[in-house]
Amino acid sequence: MISGGSTDGDSNRARKSRSRRECMEVEGVRRSEAVISFGPKDFKGVHLPHNEALVIQVWVANYDIMRVFVDLGSSVNVIFKEALVQMDLQGYQLEKVETSLFGFAGHAVYPEGEIVMPLTLGTRELNKTVMTTFTVVDAPSSYNIILGRPVMNELRDIASTYHQKINFPVESRVCEVQGDQPYSWKCYVEAV
Repeated sequence: MISGGSTDGDSNRARKSRSRRECMEVEGVRRSEAVISFGPKDFKGVHLPHNEALVIQVWVANYDIMRVFVDLGSSVNVIFKEALVQMDLQGYQLEKVETSLFGFAGHAVYPEGEIVMPLTLGTRELNKTVMTTFTVVDAPSSYNIILGRPVMNELRDIASTYHQKINFPVESRVCEVQGDQPYSWKCYVEAV
């Protein structure tokens, strides 16, 4: 679990303002969305029993990124500097951040900055793209990206580590993103 970081600005004033806005924005719930559930059919391709983390593949700024760890305990979306450098992005600006993160081996990590990029989740036929703020961290990791609560809540997804799947609404349909158990295991072995 990663905590800290900026959620809507790097100052206490910005964080308080965001909190007030969230308390007032209750009417944004959509009632016509598809119902999301998991059942026996969602085990197709899943090797049971397992204890793997949910590791998926996403598109970020037109790059196919593997080894994306879904961490619903994380208060920020993290992209590791090594992955960002390999993407060789043109036209994206890294914004300075003063807030530290906690959770990387129990000590504070000071991010390189934040960057906003489009993230696409889903298949070619059914997907959703959202502009996502990533906190850039220069630390060793077996993952390229950690997706936390901010983007998961924006997508209104439901993640099931047991089913190794993320489901989220796209208009009146449900988009499914299957986890990659072999990559999950490989990341775990590399981390240990």
